[in-house]
This record gives sequence, C-alpha cells and structure tokens, in this order.
Amino acid sequence: MKKLVLLAAFTFGAVFFSQTNAQTISENAIGLRIGGGNSYGAEVSYQRAIGGDNNRLELDLGWRNDSNYDAIKLVGLYQWVWNIEGGFNWYVGAGAGLGSYDDNRRNDIDYNDGLFALIAGDIGIEYNFDFPLLLSLDFRPEIGFSDYRDHDDFSPDIALGIRYQF
Repeated sequence: MKKLVLLAAFTFGAVFFSQTNAQTISENAIGLRIGGGNSYGAEVSYQRAIGGDNNRLELDLGWRNDSNYDAIKLVGLYQWVWNIEGGFNWYVGAGAGLGSYDDNRRNDIDYNDGLFALIAGDIGIEYNFDFPLLLSLDFRPEIGFSDYRDHDDFSPDIALGIRYQF
C-alpha cells in the first residue's frame, strides 16, 4: 500500500512538474499587430492561453478611417504554439472574422458599403523575452465574403506583433 501511494504521488508530481515546465506562453498578452497588407494598418491584439496545452485564442481589432474609406474588422484565431528553443516559438492558427466597410467616395454607379465575413489562417514565429515582452512576425492570409465588389477576394497580410504579457 505504501508503494502504491508513493508511486501515485511520484506520478502526480512528475505530471504536474512537466506541465508547468512545458508552458511556454503567458496567460494573457495585449498589444499591437502592425501590418498593412489588407489596408487596416495597426490592430489592437489580445491573446489568451486556453487549457493546459500551449494553445491560445487571439482576437484582433483593426480599423481604418480616412477620406476614402471607413472600415472596422474583428478577427478571432485559435492558435497552436510549439517551442523551438529558448524563448523562440512558432505557431499556426485558423479562424474567422466580421467587419463593416463604408466607401466615402459615393457615386451613383458603384456603391460599396456593407458587412463582410472572412476566414483566415495564421503562421508565425515569436520571441518571449525574460521580461514581459513578446515580439512576433506572422503571415495571415484571409478570404473575404460579402455582397459588394471590393471584398470578395484573397488578402495576404504580414505583420509585426508587439505585446505586453501578463
């Protein structure tokens, strides 16, 4: 009986210790995702770790407001994260988003306002510093769906992420 209790305690300790050491991502990270391939520029980005594995949810809110267009977009991605070595990780993800687009160049022939949906993929590399800073570089291809002409297409986006971890 003592051996069984000792074996159970050793197994529990080994599993708990390996799970805490395997955690290479922080519980939360917030910052900016600075890109420009899809004309939204900087996005406010939030990451939340999910479960005991190195998986997370990323939410990105982007907007554009200029003399020609007003637009807002929210994208949610589920990401799988793997450690390369030290503070370097790589990740892949998939998700979807919604947005609104307003063409300020109003003319009677081509009226491009409305809502759109998108599906997205994500692949990138990141570095976790010893202090609470996370830098990343990722590629996010998006395919948009809408009832107006300018958003039914493929939109690749490369961005630099700068996030505070907590």
